[in-house]
Amino acid sequence: MNSNTKFEIVEYQGWSNCVRLSNEQVDVIITTQVGPRVIRFGFVNQPNEFKEYSETLGKTGDEEWNIYGGHRLWHAPENNPRTYSPDNSSVEFHEIENGAHFIQSVEETTGIQKEIEIRLSPDSAKVEVLHRLINRNLWNIELAPWALSVMNVGGTAIIPLPPRGTHPENLLPTSSLILWPFTDMSDPRWNWGQKYILLHQDESRSTPQKVGVHVRDGWSAYANNNHLFVKTFEYAEGATYPDRDSVVETFTNEGMLELETLGPTVSLAPYATVEHKETWHLFDGVSTPANDADVKANVLPLVQKLISKD
Repeated sequence: MNSNTKFEIVEYQGWSNCVRLSNEQVDVIITTQVGPRVIRFGFVNQPNEFKEYSETLGKTGDEEWNIYGGHRLWHAPENNPRTYSPDNSSVEFHEIENGAHFIQSVEETTGIQKEIEIRLSPDSAKVEVLHRLINRNLWNIELAPWALSVMNVGGTAIIPLPPRGTHPENLLPTSSLILWPFTDMSDPRWNWGQKYILLHQDESRSTPQKVGVHVRDGWSAYANNNHLFVKTFEYAEGATYPDRDSVVETFTNEGMLELETLGPTVSLAPYATVEHKETWHLFDGVSTPANDADVKANVLPLVQKLISKD
C-alpha cells in the first residue's frame, strides 16, 4: 500500500468492519457485512456524493434486496427476480496495492459471482473501480456488467451526445436514445440540449424518469453542491450493448438519481469472467450546469483532460 493511501477498518452508519480508503483529498468506504457496496465517496470531512437510505443503514441479513444507496454492481438486462438477488450477507475482502478486493458469495438465484476491486490514487481525487462477473454455472449466461451509482439529491446528470452535423451532408444516424415506458420527455427535470442531455434530481417530483444513451465519448457526470463527479470508461466499438444498445443510463425519482454505465453484452461461458472498469474523479468549485453552454464552459475542459489521461 502506498504510504499516501490509507487502508483501515472502520464502523460506518451502523455497519462494522467497513473498509475505508483515504488520501489527503478524498475517502471511499465499502461495506463488508452486505454488498459489496461502495457506500461513501467524497472529499474528506465533507458530505457523501452518494445517497444513503436512513431506513436501511446498518441492516444485514434481510431476505429481500435493499437499495442501501452508494454504488453497486448488477448484471443486465434488468429482470425481477434475477437482477434483485439479495446482497445482504458478508463478503470476503483483502488488501491490494492502493486499495481492496471484495468478493461476494455466488448468487443462489443466478449462479453468478460478483467481485469489485477498488484502487484509490495516492495523491488525487481519483478512484479506479473494476467490476467483475464470474459465471459459476455449467451453462452459458447472456449478460452485461452494469455499474450503478446512487447519487445524492439535488444535482444534475450530464450525458454527452455524439458530434453534431448538418443536413444534407450527414444523412445517417449516429447514435440512439432509449426510452422506457414511463419516460416523459416533457418533464421539466430534462434539458434536451444540442450536445448534452441534462437530468435534474428534484425531491418534489416522485414520478420516475429514465433514458439510455449510446455514448461513445467514454464519460458521464453528476454535478451537485459545487462538486463534479465524473465517470470515465472504455467504449467498445462494434460491440452490442444491453437495453437496445445503452452504454450510459440515468434514472431518477424523488429520493435519488442513478448514474449508470454498462459493458457489452456477452455470452459468458461456465467459469468465465467479464470485467467492466469505471474511473471516478471528483472536482470542487464547479457550478451545476443548466444548459449546453454551461457544460462547455465549466465541465468539458475538465473532462477532456481526464479522457487523455485515463
